[in-house]
Amino acid sequence: MIAAIRRFAKSWVATLLFGLLIVSFAVFGIGNRDLFHAKISNSVITAGPRTISMAEYKREFDAYKAQVEQQVGQPITPELAAANGLDRRVLEGVATREAFAAMLTKIGVRPADKLIVSEIQKIPAFFDQVTGRFDKVSYQRRLADNNLTVAAFEGRMRDQLTEQEAGTGLVAGLTAPRAYAAMAAIYTMESRDAAYFAVEPSSVPQPPAPTDDQLTQLMKENAAQLTRPEFRQLSVVRFSPSQVAANMPIDPAELQKRFNFRKDTLSTPDTRTVIQIPAKDAATALKIAGALAKGGDPAATAKANGVEAITYANKPKSAIADPKVATAAFGTPAGQVATVKGDLGFAVIKVVAVVPGRAVTLEEVRPALEAEIRKDQASEKVYALTQAYDDAHQGGATLAAAAAKAGVPVASLGPLTQTGRDLTGQPVPGLSQKLMQTAWSLPAGGESEVEDAGNGEFFAVRVEKVIPPAIPPFAEIKPVLARAWTQRELVKAMQAKADALAARVKKGESLEAVAASAGSSVTPVPGIDRQSIQQHTELSQDMLSKLFTSRAGDVFTAQNSHFGFVVGKLTAVHPGDETAVARSAEQIRPQMSAGFYREVVESANVAARQRMKVVIDTNRAREAIGLEPIDPKAPVKVAGKAPGKPALAK
Repeated sequence: MIAAIRRFAKSWVATLLFGLLIVSFAVFGIGNRDLFHAKISNSVITAGPRTISMAEYKREFDAYKAQVEQQVGQPITPELAAANGLDRRVLEGVATREAFAAMLTKIGVRPADKLIVSEIQKIPAFFDQVTGRFDKVSYQRRLADNNLTVAAFEGRMRDQLTEQEAGTGLVAGLTAPRAYAAMAAIYTMESRDAAYFAVEPSSVPQPPAPTDDQLTQLMKENAAQLTRPEFRQLSVVRFSPSQVAANMPIDPAELQKRFNFRKDTLSTPDTRTVIQIPAKDAATALKIAGALAKGGDPAATAKANGVEAITYANKPKSAIADPKVATAAFGTPAGQVATVKGDLGFAVIKVVAVVPGRAVTLEEVRPALEAEIRKDQASEKVYALTQAYDDAHQGGATLAAAAAKAGVPVASLGPLTQTGRDLTGQPVPGLSQKLMQTAWSLPAGGESEVEDAGNGEFFAVRVEKVIPPAIPPFAEIKPVLARAWTQRELVKAMQAKADALAARVKKGESLEAVAASAGSSVTPVPGIDRQSIQQHTELSQDMLSKLFTSRAGDVFTAQNSHFGFVVGKLTAVHPGDETAVARSAEQIRPQMSAGFYREVVESANVAARQRMKVVIDTNRAREAIGLEPIDPKAPVKVAGKAPGKPALAK
């Protein structure tokens, strides 16, 4: 077929057809006149004149993902990050940040270039380790190590300084009115008196045993909650260093070889405190040496000669930049001064202190080196096992047969859910996120290749059986349904009784009389306030909510802290002590001011997104982090409030 196409392409017929096609383009034009001049963009975010490319968004996403991974203590795949909304959080946060920066630039808020340079030169990460000052080479190298250009970093610094200045202007003089703080303090400091009595399950008739029809109906009503997730039965082959590392023999020659190679790094080197003063020539060096030998201050002596002294505090020989100076420094006794012509020019050195090093012995590091050798041997053994398994599996052997040829055991797991829980809801030990992801990517009967589990471990998995989501059989969950039905009927009966008793109190009967008629007693709750709520563990959240939303004299019913109901009455509301209220108001006022500031910030961010007409290409963002697109439509314009971190934050 291909040969025929090539022959046709070389024929006079093909030449004539291509010629006619070119003429038609010239005469009639191309449908899209901008075909050869179309603007190609890979922007994930557009905010006014500012754009974020796919590479820039990926860098932002990777940095945020690394922070989250450090917090949770485990790696996070792009799929898992997207499932938990991390990608959207980064996307919205960056969009808001860029929109706010664009709006500030548009209205003319822009820091001077000198200010940016000054702030960058204060960052310790860009200091030279010897001089302790800003070093341009270190600056450029550090940016390159983090995949940043000078222009991109300085642009980010400009945005941050602009936001700081704008934030300072917004917050200056912003204080909550004293009246607002006073109202909040009065609300917080007031106390309430209440009383209640309980309506227990034993105080109402017990419901009759439910019929199968009633339980079937209850099961239908709660089908979603009763449906079990998909379960899978797995066979797993593991390749772990822990399986082969125990009692592995150590070759004495290999131990000695490794010790000889590592001896210098394991030993403690000699260190010295040395002061080095550069000199422009030999005469100047002799002059400086003479001054130091007479007890002159090194810093003052260096300054008098127009240079700065360099101090190496308790450093090894390798820390001194000039090799010849280093050799001289480590050959000069403590307290002595020497001159040397180094590779970088003349220098005068003064050895202030000498700390002798210490060579480590084989016996001291034997346990660590043996453990290291065993770990390496185990890794090699694990690799050999995976190769043997893989060769057999690639040759057509099943997981079980390939494992037998490699001499590794097969473990049966399950049934279990994708979250790693068994039929009783308990977590199954020994599972990893990678194993579960691989197992749930296979169909029933599917087998994976050897997968890297991290930490030198590998695995292969086979899905023996897939149990689809389903409601358990009626007979299996009948006892559970019966308990739920009985409890529901008891709740109805207790609620009805509590409502009837509360109605009597509302009509004028005393709480004590109504409680006594119901075979209960009244419990007083004096002086409860919002600050002491947590101390009243005997009161349910429902009762506390009713207590603090009622007016004096109101009667209410609520769920008890245990299974049951209460009938309660708010008897009095007491204002707080005036002195305490005034003190609380002053304490609350800064918090309210901070709340006002956050609202101003949020409003500013919303306005920025609206004015800059933010456009987010979700599919391009997913592509940037290695995910498949989910929406084939064009980019969606996004404006207004976003869930991401505010661009402007104090």
